[in-house]
Parts: sequence; structure tokens; C-alpha cells
Amino acid sequence: MSAGTAAAAEEQPGHLMRREMAEQPAVLERILTRGAGRIREVARRIAARQPRFVLLTARGSSDNAALYAKYLLEIRLGMPCGLVSMSTITAYGARPDLRDVLLITVSQSGGSPDLVAATKAAGAAGAITLAVTNNPDSPLAAVSEQHLDIMAGAEQALPATKSYTATLLALHLFVAGLGGDADGVAVARELPGLAEHLVDRHGEIRALAARYRFAERMVFTSRGYGYATANEAALKLMETAYIPALSYSGADLMHGPLAMVDNISPVIAVVSDGKGGQALQPVLDRLRGRGADLVVVGPRAEVERASAGFALPTRGVAEEVQPILEIIPLQRLAYEVTLARGFDPDAPRALAKVTKTH
Repeated sequence: MSAGTAAAAEEQPGHLMRREMAEQPAVLERILTRGAGRIREVARRIAARQPRFVLLTARGSSDNAALYAKYLLEIRLGMPCGLVSMSTITAYGARPDLRDVLLITVSQSGGSPDLVAATKAAGAAGAITLAVTNNPDSPLAAVSEQHLDIMAGAEQALPATKSYTATLLALHLFVAGLGGDADGVAVARELPGLAEHLVDRHGEIRALAARYRFAERMVFTSRGYGYATANEAALKLMETAYIPALSYSGADLMHGPLAMVDNISPVIAVVSDGKGGQALQPVLDRLRGRGADLVVVGPRAEVERASAGFALPTRGVAEEVQPILEIIPLQRLAYEVTLARGFDPDAPRALAKVTKTH
């Protein structure tokens, strides 16, 4: 590519998000080769404290990563978990007894005042505090006992892409270490190569985006580990393309919202290759029975039974790390739909990288 061509590419809408999506395989490799030892050491220190309960706190994309961690902790370690309502501390001044509780605060920037205040208050209330950020020099890292650096590198596009998948991998490695599992890296070893494969398949996503560029609403659904992916995909579509996108657990979708499904608004199902995908089958059957425009992101056999979709290379991949792969084509879908609708995915209107909530 000539210097002039490269400069022109850098001026195109979405060039930052496109570049950062493409960096994800290298980021995953960096965490596995350079960050895993540090993550394992932090997990060992916290395990020695024997926390009895885990609380997770986050906002935006980090909140979806925290939901993924909740599934990991409950399924892999049998540890009870909850998602914190930060306003109980920051707005109402509640001071719960958090002795022997592990508080994990997830934040790409580590700069949101409410996250910093809630973490500081939790530490004062007796909690073991862990920050998971992309900035080891952040205010959040400073008020936390322990810190995990997700090592994603500076992220300039407003939508989180590489920082999201990096956070998932760091949380996977942490939970494995917390449970004394030395195979956390081995389970994730193939992820960088598979992520590279997914990044290269952008032409397939562009064709799918052309199908849905005029959609007025989208519904996302999944079960198990994939539920966090459905939430994150809906958020990406809303914040970049401004399409109202609703995300439901497959079980919740059956309890009422199914009534709004028709053959006009697409339903995107994230079908994990494992128990979560098996649990989603009755929902997929009902959707097909209602004539829904069903899009499947998952195993090829499931894609072939849907209206459209994207086949994932998840055969033989442990279900608990599949969300790291599942979100990559859905990030690209949000990017391509946004461009097709004439918007710039790098700079969604009214958004900032650090949200100053209190």
C-alpha cells in the first residue's frame, strides 16, 4: 500500500474501529504469552484469602464482561456471585458488610468516578478489591488492592472491541487461577489463531450487514456463557448504528417478549457449542415456528437451519471461552451496518470513552 493510499484509508469513517478489531488476535496472544503469569499470581493471592462470595461491578461493555465472569465463577468454581447496584453506595450511602467478599470491578479506562467511589467504599467495608482495567495507572487501579492489566493497548475508537475480548480472556485466566487450575492457558491456546480466521472473514459479515441495514429493531438471544455475547452485540449495534436492539436470555424471551417477534425484525441467536446451545434449542424451535427472520451465530449445523447466519469455528473449543470468539463477527456486523447507514462507528454521537457517572 502506498503512503497516499494508507493516508486515505486512515481518513475513512470507521478506520479506528476496523484497525482495533483486527488487532484482537495479537492482543489475545500477548495476554497468553506475557500476561498469564501475572494473572495467575494475582489469583493465587486472592485465593489464599478464601473469599466466600463474589460481587462484580462495571458499566457498559465492561458490565457484559462482568456477566461473563459471573457465569465462569458460578459454573467453574461454584462461587455465589452478584452484580452490584453502585447507586446503593454512591447515591444512597449504603455501607454493607463485605468482609470475606471479593469485589471485582471491571473498567476499560479505570476512570469512571462511580466505579472508583464504589470500589473504595467496598474496600473500607472489608471487601477484597480487584480492578480489571486497560490502564494500570488509573484511579480505579490506585484504590484497589489488586489489579489485572488486560494489555489491550490504547483503544481510540469509542466502541470497545479489543478491550472487550481482552477482558474476557483475562477474566477466564483469573477464574482458572482462582480455582487452582493450571490449564487456563491450555484451554485458550487456540484462540488467537481462530480469532485471526474470524477477522479475515469480513466479506461474509458485509453481506449479512447489507441484509439488515434498514432494520428498525433487532432482538438478540442466547443462554449460558453466550448470554453476555448477546448483550454486548446488542450494545454495539445501538451505540454505533443507533438501531434499537433488545437482548434476552432465551428463557426470558419465552416468558413474554416472544410475542413481539415477527418475520420483519430479525432475531440474532448466539448459539454456543455446548450446554448453553442445547438449552437454547426449544427457543430456536419456537422462533422458527413463528416464522421469525432467525440469524444464527454458532455451529454450522445451526446456521444451516436458520434464515441466515455466520458459522463459528468452535468445534473442540471449550464452551467457557467461546464468547471470546462469538463477539468478533458481531462487532464487525455492528461496524458494517453502521457504515451502510451512513454513520461513523469510530465516533458515536453523544458518547465519551470515559463516562463520568457518580
